[in-house]
Amino acid sequence: MSTIFANVGIVGTGAMGRGIAQIAAQAKSTVTLYDTQAGVALTARESICAQWDKMLEKGRLSAEEAQACKDRLLIGTSLGDLANCNLVIEAIVERLDVKKALFADLEAALPHSAVLASNTSSLSVTAIAAQMKHPDRVAGYHFFNPVPIMKVVEVIAGIKTASSVCVDLANYARQMGHTPVMAADTPGFIVNHAGRGYGTEALRIVGEGVADFATIDRILRDQVGFKLGPFELMDLTALDVSHPVMESIYRQYYDEPRYRPSVITAQRLAGGVVGKKAGEGFYSYLNGVAQVPEESPVPEVDTIPPVWVSPRAARRMELLQLLKDLGAAIETGASPSPHALTLVAPLGFDITTVAVVERLDPARTVGIDMLIDDAATKRRVLATNPALRQDMRDAAHALFALDGKAVSVIRDSGGFVTQRVVATIVNIASDICQQHICSPQDLETAVTLGLGYPLGPLAMGNRYGPTNVLEVLFNMQTVYGDPRYRPSPWLRRRGAIGLSLMHEES
Repeated sequence: MSTIFANVGIVGTGAMGRGIAQIAAQAKSTVTLYDTQAGVALTARESICAQWDKMLEKGRLSAEEAQACKDRLLIGTSLGDLANCNLVIEAIVERLDVKKALFADLEAALPHSAVLASNTSSLSVTAIAAQMKHPDRVAGYHFFNPVPIMKVVEVIAGIKTASSVCVDLANYARQMGHTPVMAADTPGFIVNHAGRGYGTEALRIVGEGVADFATIDRILRDQVGFKLGPFELMDLTALDVSHPVMESIYRQYYDEPRYRPSVITAQRLAGGVVGKKAGEGFYSYLNGVAQVPEESPVPEVDTIPPVWVSPRAARRMELLQLLKDLGAAIETGASPSPHALTLVAPLGFDITTVAVVERLDPARTVGIDMLIDDAATKRRVLATNPALRQDMRDAAHALFALDGKAVSVIRDSGGFVTQRVVATIVNIASDICQQHICSPQDLETAVTLGLGYPLGPLAMGNRYGPTNVLEVLFNMQTVYGDPRYRPSPWLRRRGAIGLSLMHEES
């Protein structure tokens, strides 16, 4: 099958431009590299050819294929050298004024039939094309770094982009071995928009003193299955990249509370503590390896008191079975005895509020997160309250560690770490669907491929229960009085009637 775009120009030959050029040449397009800095395009070509040599050594390309790719990779010394291209992709600095100037020059240098695409990650495609004579041929074509490995590309239509342009770009992405997802021209598009829930909520949690960076990372890896905790991820991407994205999306949505950035990342960015590449971020790095503090040891207790479980506890029957398996003495009375360890398992509420509402002694009341089936997690999370006695805290920790499963103990707050982060992810994803930024299916694809989540956000909502997610959000909104936990109408409707979050409206 012949390639859709036989001649492709790449403007900007940094990491993104190089990656796009590599997969375009592998798709049998003739690719011309152009960069305004002298010698940079030649260096980029040498780097790409070195990648093909490595692929040849590993048996992923034949000698003939590697040479053919190299023969298709050319150097341009001016925009005029791109005149025969039927597609030009820019991967230059993320500044609207610079991109607009480049696209004006490209429009003058190329025929009207050529498609012009921007690899912008956060700027409006409509704004980039606003002053052009033919904005219908301009689209967003957002790849992710490293391009050859990250197999998703967002195809973004501006207000005046011709639909045929997006269809051709989507088909070309498939020819390059990537999966296209179609997005409306909105701040952050799909992936950077959907990704707001993970890091920003984790930053709020640490900012409230609920737990430290390492504990939050452990909880989200072990309870939900994320490959990297939010602070590990921010160290990897670096705050000089991630914090400006947080600010950009927040401002572009006119200070929408859901996307509010954190002073924690702003301060660290100002101090140059940006992540792994700087040797110091949320973690310190020694020879590139994060120095992670050890977990607190399991307390040694002489006797574990009897345990009473609130009748309002989430997954109460599962919790009772877990206690039975752990060998706990379980009280079954209408209220706990004066010596019992009292367990509550709220969704969204803090332990102090639950103890007061249920008229329980806060000195003996501990919370446990039961949003997710205990059998499906590698870690249990307990929450204290300010009045909790140390002996009861230690007893609860020791009890839930009896079978060897890891236990984290956090401070009191509205909602547990997992509850808050999962609910925020699902809520933002639901709002993306509410705004018709993309289809639910493309949302799931974009997030799993672009962010590496263990599940798409809608599948996550389905697995842990739309009504449970809604309860966390409603209760968090009650606890904090903060509009950032306002449930999306799309989620409210589905949670209220019990439909799958993936169900399309008729």
